Amino acid sequence: MPTAPEEFQPVKSAGRTLDLLELLADQPRSWALGDLARALGIPKSSLHGLLRTLTSRGWVQTDDTGTRFRLGLRALRVGAAYLDGDDRVGLLGSVLDELSRRFGEAVHLGRLDGDQVVYLAKRESVHRLRLYSAIGRRLPAHATALGKALLAGHPEQTVDTLLTWPLPRLTPHTVCDRDALHAALADVRATGHAVDREENAEGIVCFAMAVPLSSPAVDAVSISVPVSRLRPEIEASIVAALREMIGGLTQARSMVVA
Repeated sequence: MPTAPEEFQPVKSAGRTLDLLELLADQPRSWALGDLARALGIPKSSLHGLLRTLTSRGWVQTDDTGTRFRLGLRALRVGAAYLDGDDRVGLLGSVLDELSRRFGEAVHLGRLDGDQVVYLAKRESVHRLRLYSAIGRRLPAHATALGKALLAGHPEQTVDTLLTWPLPRLTPHTVCDRDALHAALADVRATGHAVDREENAEGIVCFAMAVPLSSPAVDAVSISVPVSRLRPEIEASIVAALREMIGGLTQARSMVVA
């Protein structure tokens, strides 16, 4: 008789290490030991030993007093290696460059990760008034054009499972109602592109299209424009450019590793 596979038992110390690193990455500031212990639910004595180990390896660094902690330089090595080894990021670099050249606005490549979108690459706006962003930044998927473009590739039941309800409201314009969000995603499926009208940041409108390198898509490209610079003809040009440059990438699926 075949034996049942053993139930997976996470390694406690490894889990604590990852929880610590993810907290330092999600909230990049200087932390006191007590604040970290409370945030993570780890006894100070155990956390102190963990921090000393990570500090000695460069994953965590301290201030001059040795009492406050933040993410260390070694973490950059892993993040950079992830991007360097990702075929999609390399393949889409020229697309981001061309969209940036045409419009002079902020261009982003984002990837769906659970109920969030993570920025993998960006091209800065040439204007002084611009959207703040950073590679590695995470945003709620329902509040961004990138996220909605990717959520629309899933059936409603899967979307409900992916998202964490109730949905956080980032601005007065964020769509948080379940039925309203599903209606918005239906519009994305009908038009082929998503729009975020000040739902993530007030004063910023964003247009996005999923990259058809997998099914469902895991990546999307967006262009963000301040309301003060957005005119109907610019909006139409952006949507047309996304369709031209992103919609035709289906044939490039064989060039990327799943």
